[in-house]
Amino acid sequence: MIALASDHNGFYLMKKIRVYLEENGYSYKDFGTFSPDSCDYPAIAIPAAKSIATGECDKGIFICGTGIGVSIAANKIKGIRAALCTSVFMAEMARNHNDANVLATGVNVVDDDLAIEMVKVFLTTEFSDEEKHHRRVAMLNAEG
Repeated sequence: MIALASDHNGFYLMKKIRVYLEENGYSYKDFGTFSPDSCDYPAIAIPAAKSIATGECDKGIFICGTGIGVSIAANKIKGIRAALCTSVFMAEMARNHNDANVLATGVNVVDDDLAIEMVKVFLTTEFSDEEKHHRRVAMLNAEG
């Protein structure tokens, strides 16, 4: 199950992402927002991130104007590795090298077609089997 979270900036792009997910057989839980009216991204991103941390959802796609706010909010939750991505390569490496469980991006920095391609790659790329990547993710997950 994919957790979806967007603020008002990401409202229209998230509609397109939902269509992509439905057409490709992905299940999702939509945490909002449910209108283009102004809202506060932490109020949406944090509950969505918690759903991943608890195992209710497996991964997340979070969107705001730049992706910065939703990534900061998500990364406050233990067990979340939200990656702010602006290219397909970044989305691929976020999964392959960092086992990122949240793709964060922004409507003001990527166009809709690129965002859909990033989602596609993020959801289909597996975490590397190289020991060094597992060691590094374990270090990320360790208490500070």
